[in-house]
Amino acid sequence: MESIDVEVLRHCVDWLGRGHRVVLATVTRTWGSSPRPVGAMLALRDDGVVCGSVSGGCIEDDLIDRMRRAPLVTHLPERVTYGVSADEARRFGLPCGGTMELVLEPLDADAQADAQAPGGIGTLAARIGGGERVARELDLASGRARLRPARADEQLRCDAHTLTTVHGPRYRLLLIGAGDLARFLATIAVGLGYQVTVCDPREEYADDWDVPNVCLVRTMPDDTVLAMKLDGHSAVVALTHDPKLDDLALIDALQTEAFYVGAIGSRSNSAKRRERLKLFDVSEAQLARLRGPAGLSIGSRTPPEIAVSIAAELTAARNGVAARPPVERERETRAYEPDEAVCPALLELEAAG
Repeated sequence: MESIDVEVLRHCVDWLGRGHRVVLATVTRTWGSSPRPVGAMLALRDDGVVCGSVSGGCIEDDLIDRMRRAPLVTHLPERVTYGVSADEARRFGLPCGGTMELVLEPLDADAQADAQAPGGIGTLAARIGGGERVARELDLASGRARLRPARADEQLRCDAHTLTTVHGPRYRLLLIGAGDLARFLATIAVGLGYQVTVCDPREEYADDWDVPNVCLVRTMPDDTVLAMKLDGHSAVVALTHDPKLDDLALIDALQTEAFYVGAIGSRSNSAKRRERLKLFDVSEAQLARLRGPAGLSIGSRTPPEIAVSIAAELTAARNGVAARPPVERERETRAYEPDEAVCPALLELEAAG
């Protein structure tokens, strides 16, 4: 699974290469409620085919209708605004009187599709597909663009002259363990825009790792945590059930600014883990940051379901959303808490660990 940015850009390159006219739409500003955030992109082909989303429906329909009724007569970017009036807000499905500004950029096939063109969409797709974080500066008067490395804290900006968009992974995710659960979670996380690193020194797991766009390292997990210099845009999830691998990495991760630190396991094993970590002088404040068992309670049992539950909790934490009230968390049956009737294999694995 690729991030939505890469998918949209690669569709642009493919369509241009096949002789289509293409417009790239980017959300540049929103007022009030908005169905999609600033930076959301949509690729629109001359026959109405789209990739990506800027509203989830009605604005896309209007852009498709505009493309079909009035073929492009300019090669210059254009600003458009939706939802200024209450009638428009209702028509385009913008909630609570929301307003959205877009920049529509007609793409020139010769200048954009070539993966070697300095400011082209093809070059941008290749660079962020390789894990780079890139800023693209589009001159709104001329339509010319250039690429440069993006600063760590840089975000989209749009003034009267220039649209600067930022692409590539802003967030990093370290997964400890290269088992089946890591495969599913890593795949989802790449699609969510994370730069994913999987750490597992065990040959029997790491030798068969084959997930694309994910970095595999074989160093000890605690060494990896220190080497990555985790910051507030980083997350760590321990997936091995092996205290020798998980615990030391968690101790180091809880001392960083990582916005999410979690570990899988039953509630009883999570309680035991917390007691073990206290022996290493992990403070109560640090322990309070540990998500264990990791993941939202959605009744998950299989590795794909568990991966969804963890990805959902990661997303909530990244967006600063409290997924559930604390009281509910205690009452609910958490994801992958083993039940003797439905999950004897996991019970045996945890007992052995």
